[in-house]
Amino acid sequence: MISQKMQDALNGQVKAEFYSAYLYLSMASYFESIDLPGAANWMRVQFQEEQAHALKFVDYIIERDGRAVLEAFDNPQSEWDSVLDAFQGAYAHEQKVTALINGLVDMARAESDHAAEIFLQWFVNEQVEEEASVKAIIQQLKMIEGSGNGMFLVDRELTARIFTPPAVAT
Repeated sequence: MISQKMQDALNGQVKAEFYSAYLYLSMASYFESIDLPGAANWMRVQFQEEQAHALKFVDYIIERDGRAVLEAFDNPQSEWDSVLDAFQGAYAHEQKVTALINGLVDMARAESDHAAEIFLQWFVNEQVEEEASVKAIIQQLKMIEGSGNGMFLVDRELTARIFTPPAVAT
């Protein structure tokens, strides 16, 4: 059984993950509005990933005899100054999520909740990948420095990303 403190913290993470999904869908809409279907696709995949992350938390809470509670969140940002600005915002957001996950791991350790700590390790690893993938795009965007041809090629590359649901633990 999960402690009330851990349940509340994990429900807070459910909220954060759904907010992340909403933020990335907002970014996808922004990219569509400026005719960058590849960047929009990349963000839609990110939207799907974040939804899957939220559901992993919901399922874990339920599996531990807790109750998942969905909370409201503020509207996400909907305008950015540039493509680079949007991806830098995504990177900053992923760093914030990493800090939240690390806080949950610290809480699990403090409570000697070994099951929660093991569960959270998947997210620790996932955040390393999340930050690295966004940072790589930022580096590409900085290299092209507003080149239309360069942006065309980066956008084309971003079109190839597909959503792969996370593996279910057996």
